[in-house]
Amino acid sequence: MDLQLQDKVIIVTGGAKGIGEGIARLLAQEGAVPVIVGRNEADNRQTVAAIEAAGGRAGQVAAELAEPDECARAVQAVISQFGRIDGLVNNAGVNDGVGLETGTYEGFMQSLHRNVVHYYLMAHHALPELIKSRGAIVNITSKTAETGQGNTSAYAAANGGRNALTREWAVELLKYGIRVNAVMVAESWTPAYETWIQTLPNPEEKLREITSKIPLGNRMTTAEELANTTAFLLSSRSSHTTGQIVHVDGGYVHLDRALANA
Repeated sequence: MDLQLQDKVIIVTGGAKGIGEGIARLLAQEGAVPVIVGRNEADNRQTVAAIEAAGGRAGQVAAELAEPDECARAVQAVISQFGRIDGLVNNAGVNDGVGLETGTYEGFMQSLHRNVVHYYLMAHHALPELIKSRGAIVNITSKTAETGQGNTSAYAAANGGRNALTREWAVELLKYGIRVNAVMVAESWTPAYETWIQTLPNPEEKLREITSKIPLGNRMTTAEELANTTAFLLSSRSSHTTGQIVHVDGGYVHLDRALANA
């Protein structure tokens, strides 16, 4: 299916690694121009180089999105480089383990800036261009908002905010024809996930335990699978889809876990 994304300029925050990288690479394969916005310029450039080596086009802006002023600067840099914005993928964030018992006010607020405040600011600053292009927004969100996880109050709250903002913006932006949806991630193998699991006493055993509970195929969702849905939601092929939170998780959140071992 032609997603009709040719030459569309799409910001992908946190697009240098993991899920964001998967999204950026797939968008480039579809003929779009992903613009990676992330804190590490070397990582950004490495992913851009890989996309270009594969025959695609991409750009990058180095920015620390936890700093509000950096969000405005990043959006303006994209406009200066490319002259337009056709889509926004809010993806950057980190499950930073700011819990209820051991967390602090300062840590909680910092985590919100890392994980949800920049979602609002990037959309706010990109909105004038998105209105011109009748673009689309996709927010990447996490199962922690619906299932909880333990010892991650700030991250769970941020993802609850991402879900709520998805529905709120879908309503607010109806008048502009801007569609807003979210892709919810449950268990997906990324460099960050690998780093986390290696901190556990028996990482291989824990990984087997996790994957055994994923009903569809007893395996993790790939970054490419998340990217496929994201690209579809950005494209005009999903022209009557807005305000949706799409779970791309092999049934992890909603299906009976007993099915996983059936």
